Amino acid sequence: MMMEKLVRPREVACQLAVSRSTVYRWFWEGKLRGVRLKTGSLRIIAASVEAMVGEVW
Repeated sequence: MMMEKLVRPREVACQLAVSRSTVYRWFWEGKLRGVRLKTGSLRIIAASVEAMVGEVW
């Protein structure tokens, strides 16, 4: 089983120069893939961030 790198929404927001709210919205809209942890925290799959950046540039 391959482990995907997970990043915090705050880190994604800094990387993409957007707000955390935007990262959460993109997650709920399906633009970013991620997982909810048992604690309720959200983690974004790094590959989905890279894919989004690739689409824009």
